[in-house]
Amino acid sequence: MNTSPKSSIRISLNRESPRFRAALIAASGAALILLAAVSLCAGAVPIDLRSIWAVISGADTDSKAYQIFQYVRLPRTLAAALAGGALACAGAVLQTVLNNALASPNVIGVNAGAGLFAIILSALFPQWLGFSPLAAFLGALIAAALVYLIAVRTGASRMTIVLAGVAVSSILSAFTDTILTLYPDAQAGRTEFLIGSFSGVTMDNVKLAGACILFGIAACLVLSYDMNVLSLGDSTAMSLGMRTGVYRMIFLILAALLAGSAVSFSGLIGFVGLIVPHAARFLAGRDNRVLIPLCALLGGAFTLGCDILARVLFAPYELPVGIVMSFLGGPFFLYLLLRQKRGRLLD
Repeated sequence: MNTSPKSSIRISLNRESPRFRAALIAASGAALILLAAVSLCAGAVPIDLRSIWAVISGADTDSKAYQIFQYVRLPRTLAAALAGGALACAGAVLQTVLNNALASPNVIGVNAGAGLFAIILSALFPQWLGFSPLAAFLGALIAAALVYLIAVRTGASRMTIVLAGVAVSSILSAFTDTILTLYPDAQAGRTEFLIGSFSGVTMDNVKLAGACILFGIAACLVLSYDMNVLSLGDSTAMSLGMRTGVYRMIFLILAALLAGSAVSFSGLIGFVGLIVPHAARFLAGRDNRVLIPLCALLGGAFTLGCDILARVLFAPYELPVGIVMSFLGGPFFLYLLLRQKRGRLLD
């Protein structure tokens, strides 16, 4: 009779242990590196590790393996790792700011806002395509702010916030479809963008967006203690001297920066920001000082794993990675909905 409580206490203590958390982060980093290595090797044209090392060391600069590594595999691997880490951290931030475990960039319309502004830039200002990350950030921020304002003005419940996000996402998606209908030239390459794919990503696409993602993750890590205070509730946070409105807006801006930057080169991939924060919270608890770096690593590893599956499952044909994530994320979202209905949803 006493075995179960003792076991629960032991597990709880282990999750709070600095040694356990350090080991967990180290294991997540190792998984990310391993999957990155597999991503560099796997594809329609496999490349062995010896050839990759020859390319990296500079011994090979002319072969077909060099061309594939330099212009296809390396940008794609970096893009998947950065996008996954960014969307996972954005999901963790949104779940804290909105106090809703169902919040994630794709569920509440942040991805849709980023995608809309990226499409508008592509259709109306193609000469400014280099500014896609900034346009996507602006769209993501507007969508996040709109959902947050609806929540504040209506005193919305957790489920109402999600429904408001779904409605905002539908409206923004309708605008995107309208732009694509009126400007057919913007449709080129946008089918994969709307589904989510890393096919065709170049280093030029990743450079600016990657810098924004690294900055956003670093800022979230620096402010992770404040995120912990905010998660205690407004009354407790204000009693500790926190200006909750200011910090909420800062975190919304950071979430929008992360999601918008990722969407600018990956397209509308979904569910990373929903699945990964829950997995990280299950493994390491609710301390955002641990949750943020763990989400960055697990998000990158998860997205790389899905991208590898998308490449090899039906080789030589390739699925957009967004399809693989939808197969995984859809059932998980339904599971969370059922848990919320029973009143047992994690925060």
